Amino acid sequence: MPITPLMPVYPRCAVRPVRGEGVYLYGERGEQYLDFAAGIAVNALGHGHPHLTKVLQDQVATLMHVSNLYGSPQGEVLAQRIVDVSFADTVFFTNSGVEAVECAIKTARRYHFVNGNPQRHKLITFKNAFHGRSLGAISATDQAKMRDGFEPLLPGFAYAKFNDLEGALALIDDETAGFMVETVQGEGGMTAGTPEFIQGLRKACDEHGLLLILDEIQCGYGRTGKMWAYEHYGITPDIMTAAKGIGGGFPLGACLATEEAAKGMVIGTHGSTYGGNPLAMAAGSAILDVMLEDGFLGNVTKMGERLRQAFEQMIPNHDHLFEEIRGKGLMLGIKMKEPAVSRDFVAHLRDNHGLLTVAAGENVFRVLPPLVINEDHIAECVERLSEGARTFGIPSDD
Repeated sequence: MPITPLMPVYPRCAVRPVRGEGVYLYGERGEQYLDFAAGIAVNALGHGHPHLTKVLQDQVATLMHVSNLYGSPQGEVLAQRIVDVSFADTVFFTNSGVEAVECAIKTARRYHFVNGNPQRHKLITFKNAFHGRSLGAISATDQAKMRDGFEPLLPGFAYAKFNDLEGALALIDDETAGFMVETVQGEGGMTAGTPEFIQGLRKACDEHGLLLILDEIQCGYGRTGKMWAYEHYGITPDIMTAAKGIGGGFPLGACLATEEAAKGMVIGTHGSTYGGNPLAMAAGSAILDVMLEDGFLGNVTKMGERLRQAFEQMIPNHDHLFEEIRGKGLMLGIKMKEPAVSRDFVAHLRDNHGLLTVAAGENVFRVLPPLVINEDHIAECVERLSEGARTFGIPSDD
């Protein structure tokens, strides 16, 4: 078979969406899917949200792109709004999450360089982490499935077990620049950092002059019921990456930093042709318009609690399949019991029950609905999920 025009790096399924409306996707034949995957936590406002759509339409008709060599009224506005609702003093806009990760790595290394400590270039990262697919990002994980065949990788990373504070602290040496960690691991298995772990990393950074980089590409931007997942822990990072929900479906990411952490990022140290262009900034501002409305994040918390409660009630009815619920807010995962395989169950829900979810590591499947769901959508999800569990046949060995 000849190679396909789309490079075949994705195991694309038979679902071929052509239209979206609210929390539903519609395929080429008109079939309907309840979208509790949301583009892997991207479509924060669902599909076709009227405010986001209108803002983008207006911006397309006005100005789509100019070089970052010019002033950016749109970027200045969005950056200030993000600064106002976060720990950060400054923001660099990117086209994706992995670009934000690259910026974060560079920012950390540059910080120690300008402080006269260029040897401090190593970041301590964590097993099962997922920071993206660039060479820098795959170097920051120990997952062989992302690293194999791409060596030599970027040096300067050490790997500790997630939620193992003692193990992480033991890796600190004279070359350590800081820690880079997902506040809640997504692809790795939907595991939230424990308070002792996240707070302990912050304390260690303060004591050793290190930088704490939080990757909140999946868990940030309202996904856990707070604007940022770090707010659950009573700490702030020095640098943080954001993406996915920040553009609501438009390609957009951001690297946030304190003034101190960003002290080395001066003219000529970083850049992006498309990052922060007027169309992207319009999308980002439209998302914030909705997300910062009174009661929005409170409703995410409420719906997250309702969804978790509904799962807790359902799980005992299918005790042979489901083991536990993980995550926070509307970033939930259900761990399956072997020999059931989460990826097979995700396919079964999708193909036979019209429910879209996402597989993750540690035999977990992710439930990542748009942040605008209501109780009717939760009831529909649980109905489809329960029926899927009832009809799911575990393959035999022969």
